[in-house]
Amino acid sequence: MSNKSVVLAYSGGLDTSIMIHWIKENYGYDVIAMCADLGQADELDGLEERALASGASKVFIEDLTEEFITDYIYPTVQAGAIYEKKYLLGTSFARPLIAKRLVEIAQQEGAIGIAHGATGKGNDQVRFELTVMALDPSLEIIAPWKDDKWTLHSREECIDYADQHGIPVKQSKKRIYSEDRNIWHISHEGAELEDPKNEANDEVFTLSSTIENAPDEPEYMSIHFEKGVPVNVNSVNGSATDVLTELNRLGAKHGIGQMDLVENRLVGMKSRGVYETPGGTILYEAHSILESLVLDRDILKLKQQNALTYAELVYDGKWFSQSRTALDAFVTSTQECVTGTVRLKLYKGNIVVAGIEADQSLYHHDLASFSDTELYDQKDAKGFIKVFGLPLKVQGMVSREEIQND
Repeated sequence: MSNKSVVLAYSGGLDTSIMIHWIKENYGYDVIAMCADLGQADELDGLEERALASGASKVFIEDLTEEFITDYIYPTVQAGAIYEKKYLLGTSFARPLIAKRLVEIAQQEGAIGIAHGATGKGNDQVRFELTVMALDPSLEIIAPWKDDKWTLHSREECIDYADQHGIPVKQSKKRIYSEDRNIWHISHEGAELEDPKNEANDEVFTLSSTIENAPDEPEYMSIHFEKGVPVNVNSVNGSATDVLTELNRLGAKHGIGQMDLVENRLVGMKSRGVYETPGGTILYEAHSILESLVLDRDILKLKQQNALTYAELVYDGKWFSQSRTALDAFVTSTQECVTGTVRLKLYKGNIVVAGIEADQSLYHHDLASFSDTELYDQKDAKGFIKVFGLPLKVQGMVSREEIQND
């Protein structure tokens, strides 16, 4: 091992596989490969062997799935954070966790820096590097795609480089999508998807059934929450991983959570991606439904306003910022009463509410009904509307006088 080493965020994919050899060749550093197990299933098969065969001096495969769900996914879901109305942030909140572990291993191994395979056109470069800056700004950051020495400018050239140097990769020129998978989602970009006029082919979907192939009969399910945290599905308790795995199974079966969208990247360009988030889509919907029953109007309004900021902070790689931490404190306080059960009907990509109950429900049947009740005297509404509508009445009077004067 040389005097200097870097820790590479290694996925086993095309880019990071060739970067092990490239960094050694161009920098003379030893490369320690770190793969974060975030629930990407069989993508981890043979990963250590491939990393070593690609030239890594050491390999860390870190099981971070539970931490990913409880410390990154749940806070984001509780915040109701969705980027540009559609994107459920599956890659966005995974990157700061990976980068945090890169920093910890670099400190443990005495490495001089970290390296990543994110391109200079994407958001991930920001998420990795901002996390490193926040947690250990003394570390060097190597990003080959932005390096002057990097001469590979397409996926095809990267595959040729791998072939020339005997680097084992799974990606081929037949299936050249850029994909990112974890227990929350899988994203698909590249190839024919780069043109928004092209419909996503059925073969793109690898986690979930297409709508056409989803069951012709609906399926009922329930999720129980304790203080905003899902603790069981269909009355079966389990770990956070167990819960999300079961939600993924149900959602994938019924074609839930497929999203084709054009998003605005932080670096200033639009990109098109196809996302599969089967369990996550169910979880967001169920949590929102339960909140509608237990949170009052003012809190819901504040949450909706803050959710936009929270989503942008996560998307922009500012997970470890003071702003997100402060918003998190607010969100956590709102979850104290978010305990209850949501029943849903799943059918061909649709999630239909089939019942809600909560320990601290603010829904009062007598108030909501058309019948008179001691809690609410309908005659009181006359005075309320007069006061509430006074500014509009004055505005109308002024406008009327202007019309008459004309």
